[in-house]
Amino acid sequence: MKLYYSYILFSILILVSCNDNAERREIENLKDAEKKEVIFKTINKGWNFSNPSVSPSVQATVNTWSEWRSFLNELNLKPKSSIGAFQKKAKTLSKKVMELNTNIPYTFNKPEIKSRISVLTTKINSINLFINLDDIPAQKVVTLVSEVNEELVSLTQQMEEIIRKSAIPIEEGESDMIRMLDTTRAIPNKIVPQP
Repeated sequence: MKLYYSYILFSILILVSCNDNAERREIENLKDAEKKEVIFKTINKGWNFSNPSVSPSVQATVNTWSEWRSFLNELNLKPKSSIGAFQKKAKTLSKKVMELNTNIPYTFNKPEIKSRISVLTTKINSINLFINLDDIPAQKVVTLVSEVNEELVSLTQQMEEIIRKSAIPIEEGESDMIRMLDTTRAIPNKIVPQP
């Protein structure tokens, strides 16, 4: 008989503890949902990429660069539905920014442009990293979005500078002087063997 009461008491304790855990889980799920909603609102508010304007001469050169146009089009499309949509967008942007190095127009295929593209790639990949964490640092993502905007401005300004410098005419004799300064054209020293 004592064993029978022990089983009944044990069963009641298990049922009570299971109900308590279910209530706790429900409260935690509500808190988690509220936290995700705050993160979503913060990221949604700060996810504003700028599209810096360029001069017609730079635009004419950039028109042949399909990866650049595709990247800018992807930047302009803002996800709206959920954190998952922002995570997919960050992954897509990360792929698009990696493609920028493939077909850079000859005019812009310079170290100045490549270094700015690599900085832009790092910033976009950082956004992708932070937005895919379990505990998303929303303020860090928003800060990185503004840094990406700064890097886009820097990149377009460098494009403008390259086009502006290429429009400056070369003076008479300048090309000969540049060739003379080229150290790869120097005559190598011949070492004369000692007898």
